[in-house]
Amino acid sequence: MAAKRKNEMSLKEVIALITLLDDPDEEIFCQVKDRFMTLGPPAIPHLETAWENSFDAIMQKRIEAIIHTIQYEALQKALKEWAKTEQDDLLKGIFILSRYQYPDFDENKVRKQLAQIKQDVWLELHDDLTALEKVKIINHILFEVHNFSGNITNYHAPQNSFINNVLDSKKGNPLMLSVVYSLICKELNIPVYGINLPQHFVLAYVNDFANLIDVNNKTLSNNILFYINPFSKGLIFNQKDIDSFLKQLNLEPETKYYLPCSNVEIIKRCLNNLIFSYEKLGYLEKVDELKNLEKQL
Repeated sequence: MAAKRKNEMSLKEVIALITLLDDPDEEIFCQVKDRFMTLGPPAIPHLETAWENSFDAIMQKRIEAIIHTIQYEALQKALKEWAKTEQDDLLKGIFILSRYQYPDFDENKVRKQLAQIKQDVWLELHDDLTALEKVKIINHILFEVHNFSGNITNYHAPQNSFINNVLDSKKGNPLMLSVVYSLICKELNIPVYGINLPQHFVLAYVNDFANLIDVNNKTLSNNILFYINPFSKGLIFNQKDIDSFLKQLNLEPETKYYLPCSNVEIIKRCLNNLIFSYEKLGYLEKVDELKNLEKQL
């Protein structure tokens, strides 16, 4: 009964606060906004209803600002928590980023789309296949059956960095195509991991994750069988190709450019891609918000 009374009181409070949203006094609005921030995400449905029922443009704008701020603060907390305790779950981190632009996107739809691709690959796999043969099957399913490709014509568009968009449009940037590819591989226990190259993102097929470095010579061991470029329809290449790529960029061949990166690095790279995209479009508020999100990692 006490909990029910508390809920009723909070609902009454929300209604009372909403009636104050059109008050011209900026100080009152700030107090109302602060109270909504304390109430957090549970207040959002009430605010959305108030927006729908309002014909006052200023009130609607204020409601939009409050909803965005509540969602953004929740996002910051979620990302910080993910980095601290759940970073093994790459998909969860990618979902948090998608909610920045699409707060109401359908996570289940994304999971079903990924499950369908995984199922299509699984039907073609069997135990006798080599690593190369497995990758050729994944490439066939992703790039020929499901028609995924790199978004060359609109390379820097923000939508290339949101997994829900990429799965719907079948187009993405090197990072998000690599994320989709690696998530499918993870579900199938195929050891494919992200490689965080400068100005590019690719994948490595790892034979033995524990022994990637030859400790005596401090060089790469032979436990990376080959690399995969999902942006080029799963093109397979080797260490010498990375050497050449780095040489073109006038960069020293550091070990980190050849080895799998962490999921936190993947999310940071995704944030950096979005920052660059929104900077190009002139959305400076979004740039600031994304930079603050990056600080949570």
